Amino acid sequence: MKNSKQNVQRRQRFDRLVAVRHRDMFRYAVWLCRDPGIAEEVVQEALLRAWRSLDALREDVAAKQWLLTIVRRENARYFERKRLETVDIDNLTQSQSALLAVTDDAEFDSLREAIYQLADDYREPLVLQVLMGYSTREIAELMGIKPGAVLTRLHRARIKLKAIVDNTYREM
Repeated sequence: MKNSKQNVQRRQRFDRLVAVRHRDMFRYAVWLCRDPGIAEEVVQEALLRAWRSLDALREDVAAKQWLLTIVRRENARYFERKRLETVDIDNLTQSQSALLAVTDDAEFDSLREAIYQLADDYREPLVLQVLMGYSTREIAELMGIKPGAVLTRLHRARIKLKAIVDNTYREM
């Protein structure tokens, strides 16, 4: 009976922690892997891993960083174990190549593409700060680096992003 009560409490704790953070986990996974379908798989695996190691989370206030760290590690595991199918874009049929050109907002797409051109060390803290609202301290904890290093990476990311965007507009 006691074990059953503990399981219910554990499940309630997990649900409470994940419910408010699931959307952040998904957004972060999309930015890491650049594919919503893969992001769903990564988040599902991260949730399983979080469930298995829930007892390792000592303080619920640290859940956000803990869950996003699991997502980042699970993303790395996903690409370590999977060989993704590549497509030769020169040999696409006309209907398939038309799908590559579909876009809702050209400016948004070009900015997204510019962000994707950044190295992971620059893109990750920028996305965490600008899109997800993390503080420098939270980014440092999540990435396992010092706050000063986060500030340096953010500064360099903005400079590199500006250069990419400026170069894109010069080519137009």
